[in-house]
Amino acid sequence: MALVYIVAAYLLGSIPVGVVLSKLKGQDPRKAGSGNIGATNVMRTAGKGIGILTLAGDILKGFLPTWLAIAYGQTAVVAAACGLAAFAGHLWPIYLHFKGGKGVATALGLFLALKPAVIPILLAVFIVVLLKWRYVSLGSLVGTALMPLLLLLFGSSVEYIIVSLIVGLLIYYKHRDNIKRLLSGTEHKFRGTAA
Repeated sequence: MALVYIVAAYLLGSIPVGVVLSKLKGQDPRKAGSGNIGATNVMRTAGKGIGILTLAGDILKGFLPTWLAIAYGQTAVVAAACGLAAFAGHLWPIYLHFKGGKGVATALGLFLALKPAVIPILLAVFIVVLLKWRYVSLGSLVGTALMPLLLLLFGSSVEYIIVSLIVGLLIYYKHRDNIKRLLSGTEHKFRGTAA
């Protein structure tokens, strides 16, 4: 049964919400802007409304399988594995030949299920960083770096902390080009519809 949960989580995480919604407006985020399928690029290429819906969908596909595993009595290991599988689905979706997004929103969803108490702190940090420096990527990276520490401070299980470290490393890997642009001062700043 655990394997069924994990496979289902991956398949749900693989749903390219941004691509599906963008195509309703005749757009494809893979062919415009940064080429990323996540909410920031969808907002840039298909509009704010579609971008917000993409953000909600990407969060939900991380949250739902993780929460269901917990709600139906699966162990912490299985719940953590479901969250990681959904996250992996977003990064390497089977429906898009394993070419996916950067995973921040889906990671937010899975940790919202695993340890909801840390989310308001992470969101506050993200907003402060975004307002001060106007880089979505920087806010995401700072929040990602804080996640393992917050989980530790809130007494989370070792399984959840391990998942946060794996997720964090993958998010940093997926943001390697953003990191280079941040260091060189050429990263796109957030202006309402751009990042």
